[in-house]
Amino acid sequence: MRQDPLIDPFQRPITYLRLSVTDRCDFRCTYCMSEDMTFLPKKDLLSLEELDRVASAFIGLGVRKLRVTGGEPLVRRDILTFFRKMTRHLESGALDELTLTTNGSQLARFAGDLAAAGVRRVNVSLDTLDADRFRALTRRGDLAKVMAGIDAAQAAGLRVKLNAVALKGVNEDELFSLTEFCADRGLDLTWIEVMPMGEDIGSEDRLGQYWPLDDLRARLAERYTLTPLAERTGGPARFVRLEETGQKIGFITPLTHNFCESCNRVRLTCTGELFMCLGQEDRADLRAALRAHPDDDAPLVEAIRDAIRHKPKGHDFDYSRQRADGQMPRHMSHTGG
Repeated sequence: MRQDPLIDPFQRPITYLRLSVTDRCDFRCTYCMSEDMTFLPKKDLLSLEELDRVASAFIGLGVRKLRVTGGEPLVRRDILTFFRKMTRHLESGALDELTLTTNGSQLARFAGDLAAAGVRRVNVSLDTLDADRFRALTRRGDLAKVMAGIDAAQAAGLRVKLNAVALKGVNEDELFSLTEFCADRGLDLTWIEVMPMGEDIGSEDRLGQYWPLDDLRARLAERYTLTPLAERTGGPARFVRLEETGQKIGFITPLTHNFCESCNRVRLTCTGELFMCLGQEDRADLRAALRAHPDDDAPLVEAIRDAIRHKPKGHDFDYSRQRADGQMPRHMSHTGG
């Protein structure tokens, strides 16, 4: 049954949940996690049944888009069970979109089953087309497996978007090759500014990696005609069309252009912590409500409503003073990418 929708203190409706299903990943991307990660014990993670309960509670409160994240969501054992459970919300019309963000390593195995469960789009994180550079960035990834995953996703009818983190001095020289690759393959492409998250990834590294997307966009404009697009996809990206290729390029700019005024999303970690803002430490423990009341969702719904009442106006990410102000000690892999 639909209930009164979630509205935060700044009159923003909350219609988008990013749900992390695991902190584990088969990569160790340099900007996301440490090389020697200590992962959470299984008992701390929400079970697949608990993930279903909490996702369904949010959908009942007006969430229309559900993105499954990690870690790498496809390394979670039996994760297809969860996707198949969510199919009922797509079929009822309560949920508009079920999607996921993946590193692509397992996509060749799962693409067909994901499409059968109602997934229509996937985001694949890919920062380079160079196999050696890819292995260095991910510390263990195999680019060929990711390419096979993209092939399988497209063959299954899934729309694929690449998410590339803009890394100064790392993939600057691939701006045009990534653009052309996506144009040739019919892939969307979104660039993301590197964010100051992870306490053991030093601020100096973050500053050294930071490539403002204003600069990236200006370089694109030297070769292509960029037409700004008014469309929004429920996330923070702003889009342009490249007239010469017709493709769409997105920019997510948490540092150079704060997008918080239109924020419609919250993030739930694999342990049941609800973060109302990616760049703030305020959180709510939904696992306690789930486990204390296994047969009654009313306390869970109230815990969600109470959390949304404390959603902040925005984050504090800032590199302008030549340090990683607003740095979050938790890793992206914990919060959910």
